[in-house]
Amino acid sequence: MLNIALFGPPGAGKGTQSDWLLKKYNLTYISTGEILREEIAEGSPLGIKAKNIIEKGGLVSDELVVQIIENKIKKKTDTNGFLFDGFPRTTVQCYILDGLLMNMNTSLTCMLSLEVPDDELVRRLKSRAQIANRKDDSDEVIQVRLNEYYSKTVPVAKYYQDKGICHSIDGTGTIEEVQGRLDAAVQKSLENRWANIILFGYPGSGKGTQAKKMAERYNMVYISTGKMLRQEIKNNTEIGHIAKPYMDKGMIVPDEIAIKLIEEKIQASPGSRGFIFKGFPRTIVQAYIVDGMLKKMNSSITSAIEIQVSPLEAMKRLAQRSKTDRSRLYDMDTETIVSRLEEYEQKTMLARDFYAKRNLIHSISGEGTEEEVFERVCNQIDRILRQGL
Repeated sequence: MLNIALFGPPGAGKGTQSDWLLKKYNLTYISTGEILREEIAEGSPLGIKAKNIIEKGGLVSDELVVQIIENKIKKKTDTNGFLFDGFPRTTVQCYILDGLLMNMNTSLTCMLSLEVPDDELVRRLKSRAQIANRKDDSDEVIQVRLNEYYSKTVPVAKYYQDKGICHSIDGTGTIEEVQGRLDAAVQKSLENRWANIILFGYPGSGKGTQAKKMAERYNMVYISTGKMLRQEIKNNTEIGHIAKPYMDKGMIVPDEIAIKLIEEKIQASPGSRGFIFKGFPRTIVQAYIVDGMLKKMNSSITSAIEIQVSPLEAMKRLAQRSKTDRSRLYDMDTETIVSRLEEYEQKTMLARDFYAKRNLIHSISGEGTEEEVFERVCNQIDRILRQGL
């Protein structure tokens, strides 16, 4: 998801630019003030609690704010992401937002802070006050509002600066010029994001071919458990000896073996833009294992791409591969091929459904030439990176 926290002092044009960001990226607007008013108007249990606190002159607690925001977020399952306005306002709320988004398998993409000189802000606010016939917006009152904003924003900005996702945006000039700067900052944030992608598809669907091309094009690391295991067998290692009987029959090797090899590959690739997983996970248990491995790195699965071919087409391709120098021992026997296809349907489809429930699955046709399929794959990845999905 593309998740943005938009900041700006009074008069910076935050309202105008938030409307544009919402439309540009198809985001959902999350304003604590607006959501509180909605909950109170609806008379929801959370709204009643908030109303009672406000009527007594109290401040709505972080605990209640979190419940209200979480409630709003959970209702929006079809969004590209969220634009947060007025939240977070404290370092504690920064941690809270991290936790909320982590529960959705996502994170904050960037904090965009509109920067405008104080004299220009004062001019804008006084002009706006005249139009609204508000006489109480004196220079002193305006300066108090600005100072309050700066005192609250500095620690929040530092929190996101330390994460490398805080972008200061020049808020002067025309509306279109500011929009151009905002868009450039968002695009830069998306370029710097990791993308961890799982490839699903029947044996013979072309996952390996496409994964190699993807890794080269997007500067990602290709993690093929099959390739690593074949190398272990070739090197006559202890892991190779254990794995060989499973590999000869096209069966799933014990999880602890795959975990060891995958973790070594990840640790050996610190400068990567992300990982492409092929051949793992093949079961729902392995799906949980991948989540755990990536969580140790403060990362997660970004998307899963399913390359769709029919079982008959998969069998034809495997039969053809058996006649080339790329053949595997398990390509030679029709019974083994059928067994692998059945295993995919009975076990790996459960792992595929695990990601479908998170709205992370994107299916593309695997029919046609390698180049045609790769074009479809790239179109999908570009959308994933552009939207942060």
